[in-house]
Amino acid sequence: MSDLTTPTARRLRRPSWRDSRLLVGVLLVLASTAIGAYVMSRADDRVPMYAAKTGLLPGQPLTAEDLVRVDVQLGGAASDYVDAGGGVPADTFVLREVRAGELIPTSAIGPRARATSQPVALQVDATSASTLVRGAIVDVYVNRPSAPAKGSIGTESFEGPELALEAVSVVALSEDGGVMGSAGDTRPVQVMVPKDKVQSLVGDVDLGARITLVAVPGAVAPKAS
Repeated sequence: MSDLTTPTARRLRRPSWRDSRLLVGVLLVLASTAIGAYVMSRADDRVPMYAAKTGLLPGQPLTAEDLVRVDVQLGGAASDYVDAGGGVPADTFVLREVRAGELIPTSAIGPRARATSQPVALQVDATSASTLVRGAIVDVYVNRPSAPAKGSIGTESFEGPELALEAVSVVALSEDGGVMGSAGDTRPVQVMVPKDKVQSLVGDVDLGARITLVAVPGAVAPKAS
């Protein structure tokens, strides 16, 4: 019987930089690292902006208490919104409605001179005010006093209701401070009135007109955060 040849074991060699498989592996690691860094940098490409902490209504002054800072990624649209990098300039007013949580467009705020509405406090029928909340949209009706009938004593009559304002915003309601009158309770309510309507409405108030607020169907009040 012939002797079998015994194979000689090969010694493992350390990989060389010239090994193509090693080079491919290194390139893959570098590529994945670069891609990951790029994705992370894009994810962090956010800028601080102001959003409305509560619903903002046309004509109201804008203060720091009305705002909350949020970090968002807007790209080229960032210039269309209010940057939170600085404070709120003095004499800044809301020019159009901004709902709670929405970013504040630069076009929605401006100086007092550009505000088209003013807040006016009214004593309104307590029943009509009982279901309202801040931000509600209402129509304003007035019942002006009529001339007393001949021979009547101690009685007060009013003309039929007339629509004085349409779709104005309620900005404040008093929980108390109502007035008891012959026709029942009234409650103070502050509404935003277009500037060209303020004089007429104040005139009705001075005449002693009864004022009733009627909620606009389908109108939704801004939610407070």
